[in-house]
Amino acid sequence: MKIFDEFKEFAVKGNVVDMAVGVIIGGAFGKIVSSFLNDIMMPPLGLLTGGVNFNDQKLVIKSVPGLDKGVTINYGSFITAVVDFTIVAFAVFMLVKGINMLKRSEASAPPPPSEKHCPECLMNIPLNAKRCGHCAQLQPAP
Repeated sequence: MKIFDEFKEFAVKGNVVDMAVGVIIGGAFGKIVSSFLNDIMMPPLGLLTGGVNFNDQKLVIKSVPGLDKGVTINYGSFITAVVDFTIVAFAVFMLVKGINMLKRSEASAPPPPSEKHCPECLMNIPLNAKRCGHCAQLQPAP
């Protein structure tokens, strides 16, 4: 039963849940970007390249008689995937940049004092001083 409790504690932690939500949203966002690329960007690009479907661009290394498929290098699909990745990477970069701008810089605690005031002459003296260097007044222990 202890293993189940440990797993439950691990699975319900905020970081694991946040990561799961991020993966799900990332998958959905990837589909949106792929659709944008294949349905909106590539048709005009194909029109500029002579009306060909860019995803179907390939280099045939060896054709197989009687079959449409052979050994090919599908460079059109590769270029589409690179453009797809670039769009997703830029969108994630902009998202992280926006989140970082929204984060407030946490107020850091001031450093501990390294000096104290002499009660007799009011001059600054080191914290561990036993006697004031200005008026020779004995100082209380810190």
